[in-house]
Amino acid sequence: MAYKTLLSVLSDPALMETPLAQGDALAMAEDAHFDVLCLGVDRTQTGYYYAGANAMLLQESISRAQEDAAALEKAVKQRLEGTQARWATDTGVAQLADLGRIVAARARFSDLVILPRPYGEGCGAELEPIIESAMFEGHAPVLVMPDAAAMAARPKKIMISWNESVEAMNAIRAAMPFLQKADLVSVVVVDPPAHSPNRSDPGGPLSQWLSRHGVRVEIDVLSKTLPRVSDVILRHATDMDAELVVMGAYGHSRFREAILGGATRNMLEHASVPVFMAH
Repeated sequence: MAYKTLLSVLSDPALMETPLAQGDALAMAEDAHFDVLCLGVDRTQTGYYYAGANAMLLQESISRAQEDAAALEKAVKQRLEGTQARWATDTGVAQLADLGRIVAARARFSDLVILPRPYGEGCGAELEPIIESAMFEGHAPVLVMPDAAAMAARPKKIMISWNESVEAMNAIRAAMPFLQKADLVSVVVVDPPAHSPNRSDPGGPLSQWLSRHGVRVEIDVLSKTLPRVSDVILRHATDMDAELVVMGAYGHSRFREAILGGATRNMLEHASVPVFMAH
């Protein structure tokens, strides 16, 4: 598998630079096409308006979202103008409740979706649903870029968070183009469960499988010396100077098809390196 169709979904010009820079670099390195969807988000809840005001306020909010999308597309085109990569832009307007349908429709036909981190100062309420929609409804892997983070188009040091889950295995399969080109891939296992069939050889079957794909891999078994597993993973990523963390994305059903679980959310909140996730 190769990354031939890259997608970024943007809604805020203040957060566009890092995803655009990464998408541009990957598109050139992989000879891929980079699509950018510029979303104008209507954040109003029309159900709370009295009946006579609904139409007027809805039209005003939609018009404002359309203007935001057009301005964002203009900024994206200026940023990508002159690059050697193949790229295209499009605009869309969506209410918060309808983001899933629009994002999933684009993500479904993408090999990788590159998005800004959804947490932090100035981050809009739509960023988290965009990530959820791409992964859980669009079934696409997502590369989440922290603010001002930089990742080589072909990262040399990659860390895999391995817990024998289906989600983690799906992420590893999707990240294979990165893994095969890395100089070192560290499979990190935190406190292997006593009931695991691989308790005596944690990460062994995975490392064997990866090595048969030409991945240069080593295994690191860590103790849970911090309150959360994600804290242990992030500390180890810093210690080994990892350029990319690969992990499964975990969620649970609510009114949407799924929402991010607490462990995944904590990982994204505190990661200083790009995080590659799949469900």
